[in-house]
Amino acid sequence: MDKAVERRLIDLESRLAHHERMAEELSSVAFEQGRTIDLLTAQVRRLKERILLLEAGAERSPQDDRPPPHY
Repeated sequence: MDKAVERRLIDLESRLAHHERMAEELSSVAFEQGRTIDLLTAQVRRLKERILLLEAGAERSPQDDRPPPHY
């Protein structure tokens, strides 16, 4: 094989390996972000439900009626 062609082939293989590694890293980051989004969405949903319950007057505890500590 001609040296120039061999060098081009090696260069292309190197670039391909780099792009494959980069794609794997991006996939991993996207997966982790998806998990984080799912966790945060569930947390927001729970907080929203709690706020709605509190606004409706449910789930009041004696601590809710205490004055703040600085009084």
